[in-house]
Amino acid sequence: MTKLTISAVALLAVLLVAFNAAFIIDQAEQGILVQFGEPIGDVITEPGLHWRVPFVQDVRRFDKRLLVWDGDVSQIPTLGREFIVVDTTARWRISDPLQFLRSVRDETGARTRLDDILDSVSRDVVSGTELEEIVRSADWQVNVEELDEEEIAALDESDLERPSKGREQLEQEMLASASQLMPGLGIELVDVRIKRINYIDSVRVQVESRMISERQSIAARFRSQGEGRSQEILGEMERELRRIISEAERRAQEIIGEADAEATRIYGNAYGADPEFYTFSKTLESYRALGDNTTLMIKANSDFFRYLESTTQP
Repeated sequence: MTKLTISAVALLAVLLVAFNAAFIIDQAEQGILVQFGEPIGDVITEPGLHWRVPFVQDVRRFDKRLLVWDGDVSQIPTLGREFIVVDTTARWRISDPLQFLRSVRDETGARTRLDDILDSVSRDVVSGTELEEIVRSADWQVNVEELDEEEIAALDESDLERPSKGREQLEQEMLASASQLMPGLGIELVDVRIKRINYIDSVRVQVESRMISERQSIAARFRSQGEGRSQEILGEMERELRRIISEAERRAQEIIGEADAEATRIYGNAYGADPEFYTFSKTLESYRALGDNTTLMIKANSDFFRYLESTTQP
């Protein structure tokens, strides 16, 4: 073996040792040196190039950033025995890498422990709380002035009451209860949130049926009120129509009476001006009432016969 070959092998060995001895910590990471399965030294939090004993020590890296936990959707009964579907989430970070390494080893183990703890805590809080407190926020209130009559009629007294806790306080209770178990895991729990709440299928069908029944009842009540108002309007219209007809008939009789009086006055004036001409005129009018083949039984000395006789002479 030549000196060149020996030098190349030595250089390769040095590079291999240096490669295994150097490692880089990212800004979003923190690391712990592990030797034969046991952590040694302090936690490495400064980003940059660091060194270790090659082939003996290993580096365990842990994220510095906020991590998200999403729990499984669970069916939980409330204090009022309504079964609801609850979906929760949380944000957490690794606050003590050494304790974290000793207790849960890695993020997979941490998520498993969080599943047990947070699911249990959320179940305890939800099962001890009324549904209204879970659904509503602490500042929830109903502005009745903005509702129409149908919506006001559908309200119950409990719908107008403000919640004593609200969802935000329940989430704080979940956070406080779960945080008590976090120091032993090297985890800091930042917050716990309820993402979604819904009834289970069987309860949802019952709730929808009840809502439909309530709306049908409200609709029937409004229809009844509408029919009552319709009959009231029709009654008022009929009374007004009878009043108008009565007034029109009264006015017609007044006009007829006035016309008859005026006609009588005119007839009287005409008769007073020339009684004989008036008698002649009335006789001529009576002639118009006689048709063909008319037979009259009158006295020979009557004025009517005299006029008839005078009209038949040449």
